[in-house]
Formats: sequence, C-alpha cells, structure tokens
Amino acid sequence: MAEKGNLAIGVDLGGTSLYAAIVNTDTGQIYGEAKRKTQAELGAVGVADRVAQAVEEALAQAGINRKRLIGMGVGVPGPIDTETGIVIRLTNLGPTWEGFPLAQTLGRRLKMPVVVENDVNVGAVGEHCFGAGRGCSDMVALFVGTGLGGGVILGGQLRTGFRGSAGEVGHMLVQADGELCGCGERGHAEAYASRTAIERSIRAAIAAGEPSMLAEVLQQGCSLLTSKYIERAYEAGDSVTVRAIQSAQYYLGLLIADCVNLLDPEAIVVGGGVLERMGDAYLEPVRGFARQHFLNKHAMESVRIVAAELGDSSGAVGAAVQAVRRLKGAA
Repeated sequence: MAEKGNLAIGVDLGGTSLYAAIVNTDTGQIYGEAKRKTQAELGAVGVADRVAQAVEEALAQAGINRKRLIGMGVGVPGPIDTETGIVIRLTNLGPTWEGFPLAQTLGRRLKMPVVVENDVNVGAVGEHCFGAGRGCSDMVALFVGTGLGGGVILGGQLRTGFRGSAGEVGHMLVQADGELCGCGERGHAEAYASRTAIERSIRAAIAAGEPSMLAEVLQQGCSLLTSKYIERAYEAGDSVTVRAIQSAQYYLGLLIADCVNLLDPEAIVVGGGVLERMGDAYLEPVRGFARQHFLNKHAMESVRIVAAELGDSSGAVGAAVQAVRRLKGAA
C-alpha cells in the first residue's frame, strides 16, 4: 500500500512512445508505471485509448484504488489550451489532433479530472521538484533530443506566459537567416543544437565526400542516426562526428548564455536523449561556451549548468505535480 500523500497519475505522451506513472507528488515516488508505443497512425482517438490503457495498467501494478487519486496530468508535445485541455496542434502526431479535447476524452474514459500541459513544461516541473533543480527558486530546463524544448521556473512556479507559450527556448534566434528549423523558420537554436542538427551536419559532410565511420551505417539504409550511433562515432574520434557535436555544444552554450543573461536563474538543467546517452561530459564544453558570453561574470560558476536527473520519468512526474497543483488550486 502506498504511503500517505497526494497521489496523481502523470503521463508523458511522445511521438514515438508514451509513459504513465502513479506518482506521490509529495515525495516523487512512483508506485506503478506502464510504457507502450504511441502508434500515431491510430489518430487522436486511438492514441487517447492507448493512454487510458496504460493508465489502467499502471493502476493495476500499483494496487491503488483510483478514488485515492486527485487526478491526472498529461504532457503533450505541442501547444494546448491549458484551461480547457484542448490540443491546439501536435505536428508530430498528425492532423487529427488539431482541436482535439484530450482532457475531456480521457476524463470521461477514466472517470477523473484531467489536466493537460506542454511536455517540456512538465519536464521542467519534475526536475525542479525532485531532480537536478531541487531547492531552486529560479530555473530553466532545456531538453535536447530530436528537437530542443524548454521550461522556465520563476519564483518556484512554472512560467507559462501570457499566451501559454513561454519557455520556447529552442526557437530563440542564434543565427540570422541560418539553417532551417523544424518549425519552418530559420536560425533557431533547435536547428543548431539538437540531435537532428548533429545528424544533418554529419550527413552533409558525408555527402560532400568526407570520410566517416557513419557512412557505412547510412549505406546500410539506416533512416535515422540514433544517439547510440553518434555516441560510438564520437568516442572513436570520428572527425565528422566530433566536429558536428562540437558545433552543437557551442550553440547550446550560446542559448544557455542567452537564458542566463535574460533571467539570471540559479540553475540551467539540461536533459533529453542526447544528454542521457552521452552524460555530463557532453556538458563540460557547453559550460565553457556559455560562461564566455555571460554579461555578469561575477561568481558565474554559482549559476549551475547541470544534467537532468530523472531521465524518462521527469515528464510524467511533473505532469502529476501540475495536476495536483491546478486541481487543488495551488497554481
């Protein structure tokens, strides 16, 4: 039996996979969990059904009566109307999500109140409450993966902004008229510091005839250079890969410097697939590039630039926390 505390369900809904967890939001402890493929081809209704199935599985694993739960929080990869729980758009999940009433759909199916938030925002909340940002009043979280997302904590609370779109750090401009970003605009940080940016740089070098151990991987018909392949090539000293990663580290450092110069937070927490794969060593040069561009260089090492701690669970934990905060009127 779970210990006393505020219990809620947290769900991290991604383009490839989804994860549901039963969370004690007072301690961060997870009592039951379930993972499964998202299967975006099923459309919004089909994916929502898969989310509900994962929640039922997590509940069964935890052995907790749903009446003990305050509610459910879901983090989704795109803009949403937080008041209504309606999805505005989820580009990587397809057109059926536009205007989809996710909170209402899941609430009716699972018979509990549901809160919907942006996925990187709830990831930031998870790290702030129980991860690398514990104890900070002001914190910025950056998640580096296929894209580059972020969340901002100010005064201990998630800052969502006037229109609910605060924290879109991946779309801050780092190079005017630069590389094309996934959003369709040019020069954004995501186009330079994400895993997609690293892969694009490697592919371009190989196409130009530069030797690389990853050329063989591409010749075998691999459609995606995963973080695993990139890490192996980097550790082997592959010059094309090393150069691509160093460029991504440089631009991530510039982005962090921008965040620090704007907000002067106590910590910048960096997570996502690239960091989980390559570890804190990836951050060391990033710290150097960032501090070069801090305007205030006094005690600049006191601004911590650290790796996230919760891994895959940060989004689900943060979603559960946000659900409790909103449903109990604390946020």
